[in-house]
Amino acid sequence: MNGIRGKYFENWARTYWCRPALYFEPESQQEIKEILKLANENKKVVKVAGIGHSPSSIACTNDYMVSLIKMDHLLEIDAEKLKVKVEGGMRVDKLNDILYDNNMALSVLGSISDQTIAGAICVGYHGTGTQFPILNFYVTEIELMLASGEIRTYADSSDDFKAVLCSLGCLGIILSVTIQCEPAFKLDQTEFPAKLEDVLSSLDAYTSSANHFRMLWYPHTDHVLCYAASRTDKPLNPRKFSWFKDRLVGFYLLEFLFYIATFFTFLIPYINLVYFKVFSDRKQYVDRSYNVFNFDCLFKQHAFECTIPLKETAHYLLKLKTWLEDNPSVRVHFGVEIRFSKKDDIWISPCYEQDSCWLNILMFKPYGKEYTREKWWRKNEELMIECNGRPHWAKTHNMRKSDLVKLYPKFEQFDALRKKLDPNEIFINDCLRQIFSN
Repeated sequence: MNGIRGKYFENWARTYWCRPALYFEPESQQEIKEILKLANENKKVVKVAGIGHSPSSIACTNDYMVSLIKMDHLLEIDAEKLKVKVEGGMRVDKLNDILYDNNMALSVLGSISDQTIAGAICVGYHGTGTQFPILNFYVTEIELMLASGEIRTYADSSDDFKAVLCSLGCLGIILSVTIQCEPAFKLDQTEFPAKLEDVLSSLDAYTSSANHFRMLWYPHTDHVLCYAASRTDKPLNPRKFSWFKDRLVGFYLLEFLFYIATFFTFLIPYINLVYFKVFSDRKQYVDRSYNVFNFDCLFKQHAFECTIPLKETAHYLLKLKTWLEDNPSVRVHFGVEIRFSKKDDIWISPCYEQDSCWLNILMFKPYGKEYTREKWWRKNEELMIECNGRPHWAKTHNMRKSDLVKLYPKFEQFDALRKKLDPNEIFINDCLRQIFSN
């Protein structure tokens, strides 16, 4: 098939971009096979780009880029076994609607649902809940096209299935995914303010108080906003939306204030505190599961995220808070999003064999304006290493193979499988080359 020349690609946050030599939107498996054949003949890299939400260059290439946007069909749905099979290009939000129409739901979702299911699975898409693993854990079958054009189906009992479940896009192109779902459910969520030290001192009690618990820490303060959601049979009572408060103040004014603060950085702690006070009133509402799991990530931002062993949560956050207090020249935006996942047995899942805490650090780009973040990023990377943490695969980090083999017992085995399935490394771009080199 013919590719498009001159296509410009950038991620949602406009922090990474590229201009692939050829851009493809295949509509069939045969067309993907033709693209891979062309890439092998011309010794070109092939990267599949989803919606572009990853705040890293994991999808970037100057060779061949493939979008599965036209391969987003429902293939099978089994309401009795609660399983669904979809093409890799289907967006998670579209899947949510399909499942709801069939009285089904995904057991866990992340903060956003506009990624493709293939992109989400590649990097370890997660939500929160100490009894809930990452979404990959619920996948029961993956159909993969290898670099050679061969199609392989990996299922629960297949060799290497646990490797394919989180593949970083370097083992092949995901054609379809089958997911174990559960009956559609509603979530009863309560938002409430708390002190960071109080939550950390009783973390087990907080995380076990609901099916899905997360919190947002406002740096330069002692405050967190907690979100506790559990399955319920209560009637729907959706969160009340106020355009003035939620949109005008919570988005437009905030972006303006953070822009002003790029010139007057001393304002940032005050902005953080004021926004906590404005938005920390206690709320309780009941809605469809995906409406509660997802929330507005606001405007463009840089993001760093990692997992650490659950038992290290207090150590990491209290040390980070103390460091900020000892370094008054470092001013950082709210919030630090703190979530939790149950351990799994997926080879290079960030939660491999350890119950985990996810720590998502961000710095906004108000109106596209950059704000210095190097010291803040470096400190979080230091703490991640100190706590034997693992980076989120979709986000920026500086770890190499020599670091990762110490964190992932199966990393060498995964790398060997990668070389076997893709001997010419047509799925390896600069971002992945960093991960698999020393």
